[in-house]
Amino acid sequence: MDTTKLQRIVVDALEDIKAQDIKVFNTVGRTDLFERVIVASGTSNRQTRALASNVREKVKEKGGHVLSVEGEDTGEWVLVDLGLIVVHIMQPAIRSYYNLEELWGGKPVRLKMSG
Repeated sequence: MDTTKLQRIVVDALEDIKAQDIKVFNTVGRTDLFERVIVASGTSNRQTRALASNVREKVKEKGGHVLSVEGEDTGEWVLVDLGLIVVHIMQPAIRSYYNLEELWGGKPVRLKMSG
């Protein structure tokens, strides 16, 4: 599956469960490990876990592969590794503290919001 298609599946899955402040960063040229980082916020442990679960389900439904999911036990910061894309789903305080946008924010990807 190509990066753009996988990115759309992930963003749609996050929007389905009302993720907040979804940001996509192009990491080509910054790392050889993956091509995109997607960061989104959930308002509670329950929502972050639901967001991660929905991403996992939607990617699998479309024939994609989930390499790993970490952080579901606490739900403060859940990471979904899809190979080409790494998804960080965080509660706002954790997101603010770690500020991944500063680390990966050099090349944001403009999103067309589904509607």
